[in-house]
Amino acid sequence: MKLLRVGEPGAEIPAVLDGDGTVFGITDVTADVDVAFLASGGVDRVREALAAGTLPRLEVEGRRIGAPVSRPGKVVCVGLNYRDHAEETGAAVPERPVVFMKDASTVVGPYDPVRIPRGSVKTDWEVELAVVIGTQARYLASPAEAAGHIAGYAISNDVSEREFQLEYSAQWDLGKSCETFNPLGPWLVTPDEAGDPQALGLRLSVNGEVRQDGDTKNMIFDVAYLVWYLSQYMVLRPGDVINTGTPAGVALGLPGTPYLRAGDVVELSIDGLGTQRQTLINA
Repeated sequence: MKLLRVGEPGAEIPAVLDGDGTVFGITDVTADVDVAFLASGGVDRVREALAAGTLPRLEVEGRRIGAPVSRPGKVVCVGLNYRDHAEETGAAVPERPVVFMKDASTVVGPYDPVRIPRGSVKTDWEVELAVVIGTQARYLASPAEAAGHIAGYAISNDVSEREFQLEYSAQWDLGKSCETFNPLGPWLVTPDEAGDPQALGLRLSVNGEVRQDGDTKNMIFDVAYLVWYLSQYMVLRPGDVINTGTPAGVALGLPGTPYLRAGDVVELSIDGLGTQRQTLINA
């Protein structure tokens, strides 16, 4: 099952996409795909309503698609989680997950413009598998427990400003939390439909040129391990988003490759999770 949100920012309508590609509104089930919806078993209620055939069709042609989750509590990111990405940036392959936080307000729709920050000369791209938490995860006993706490998966573009990130501070936050720096979606795909999260191809192109072409099987720390690991240090709550890292092919790791400029177009895809497309504009 694929959940999505349709409409202008702040006025999105929750919806579901069935296996035939038909979109149905779910406002009779929930006001939004948000923390309350996920925490109260909303996904199961939508599945039941879809099976019962009681949901109205929703026309989405020409309408904006928002992020599939409204107002996530936090966005937790994992850096250097693909060996080839660590190597291309000159970083050591980590022995433990590299964890940092991203301002949750950076989350925007999958086709919304991305704003290049004022003063930026190194705005970069990162296609990532995003994990959306469905039920609270706190001190999980093992990675085997992680699956029961995952609502689904989505595409995430962990946009980064490398000068801000690596040269302005010992922390990465300055280069990660600029406005619009986390396009998410187009869908929240439930685990039963997404399949094995460690067998998904992920790709990104800039102006039609392929920059990243990887596979989640090459993660250093897999999804289950990351959910378990993070639960030892923070409470993961419904609606929280985990960005699980990016494969090789970012501008930082490709000497001579230009960073993003206004007018550039970035396109992303992950097997079974849809596609994104953003045009860069100046802040």
